[in-house]
Amino acid sequence: MMVPAALLLLGALTAFLAPRLLARAQWPEREPVVALWVWQCVVGATLLCLGLSMLLSAAAAWQEVRGRLFAAAPHGVVDAYGLGPEGGPWAAGTALVLACGGLWTAAMLTREVLRARARRRARGAELRLRAPLLPGEDPAAARLVVLEGPRPEAWWQPGPAPRLVVTTAALGRLKGSQLDAVLAHEQGHVAARHDWLLHCSRALSRGFPQVPVFAAFEAEMDRLVELAADDVASRRYGRLTIALALVGLNEDRGVFGPASAQAHVPERVRRLLSATPRLSAGRRLRLAALATLLPAVPLAVAFVPGLSALA
Repeated sequence: MMVPAALLLLGALTAFLAPRLLARAQWPEREPVVALWVWQCVVGATLLCLGLSMLLSAAAAWQEVRGRLFAAAPHGVVDAYGLGPEGGPWAAGTALVLACGGLWTAAMLTREVLRARARRRARGAELRLRAPLLPGEDPAAARLVVLEGPRPEAWWQPGPAPRLVVTTAALGRLKGSQLDAVLAHEQGHVAARHDWLLHCSRALSRGFPQVPVFAAFEAEMDRLVELAADDVASRRYGRLTIALALVGLNEDRGVFGPASAQAHVPERVRRLLSATPRLSAGRRLRLAALATLLPAVPLAVAFVPGLSALA
């Protein structure tokens, strides 16, 4: 039972230390894409620790699971893990708790995806009602839909023919290439599949609200995906253009006040206007490589006893 316990300890340490280290770092704001990858690796390593611990705990508790898990392994490999009957009650309890956590996570993710699809269908139906296609009009050719509306709003409507939807109030605010910059921002979200990152982070955070790493994961995903999409738009149209577009779309919502609940909007504008230089390519590569190694650590902990027995 030493290996499952070590994996649980490793998962707890990763979940406790990694968010605190990332919160103190200054580079994620400069490299949101790298930060997104680091966060995925941190959460992936934590979940991998729990999953491997569940498997080995189940193998220690039940002979049937042990036989299937180590079916192709020599006898000495099984002995190296110390999966004896002495850990039976604790192993069974640990495996059941972790299995329930895994099922709950899957249920929360399914609920989040279904809710997102329902919202998208409802918004699509409202869009078809407010802006119906004309006879003979090709829906795939209409990349931009303008709706009558008093509030400046712009959003990307996914589907078989994805389109950017803007209100007339937004058109009155967006000047020059600002509308193109908003389109590039939304297309950046779609190209990077940010919706799946948000689904996963929300499922974990809402399924386990008492776990700080999952709450931090959701908060950082909400922030970093916007920064990454801002960078996509700014590379094509300039930082000032997308910053002015953000101001134009949000200035009447009170987001620039001291008590705003959407503090990320002023942060995004400040970041775009400050034009902080990016990290060097070498440092970006090192950060990404180190993050990629995080999920390899629990795999090493899980496989080292067996490999040692074979050697």
